Amino acid sequence: MAIFGAGAVGAYVGRRVAQAGVPVAFLARGVQLQALARDGLRMDSSQGDLVVRPWLVTDDSTTVGIVDVVIVGVKTWQLPEVARALPALVGPDTCVVPLQNGVEVPTQLAQAVGAQAVLGGCCRVMSVRMVPGHIQHRGGLDPSLLLGELDQRRSARVERLCQVLQQAGVTAAIPPDI
Repeated sequence: MAIFGAGAVGAYVGRRVAQAGVPVAFLARGVQLQALARDGLRMDSSQGDLVVRPWLVTDDSTTVGIVDVVIVGVKTWQLPEVARALPALVGPDTCVVPLQNGVEVPTQLAQAVGAQAVLGGCCRVMSVRMVPGHIQHRGGLDPSLLLGELDQRRSARVERLCQVLQQAGVTAAIPPDI
């Protein structure tokens, strides 16, 4: 799994799946990249504090290679940069899951990697980046993701992704209309 944008939301999801044993690559930049590479990801949470060492920390998607899942956790205004780097991560079976606000986001990503790769996603996580490399999960609501095919059909890949997330302690569901 690759996490594009290792801020509050991306890092939360990445931490949970990495803790569950899934190899996770964090794509970050600047001081966040430096802190993650040097010290790993520190997460304070009522579910348990932990430092996770990602499989890879980089700012270059070509060093990661094709992955099963790309979680896009950057701010919406950063999508053009992500769109340029995304093709290096996407193969014929890759799921690209945007977690931004905005109904145009899946379309923007589909222009870069094809509509078949992109899922719809909605995230409910209360977390903040305290300092580079340190995320605080604030609780308050059950961290959850809603995922689905953009054409609303049920698919094995979305069901598998939900299973992986649930095994990692993230509530994941497929709504009737993403």
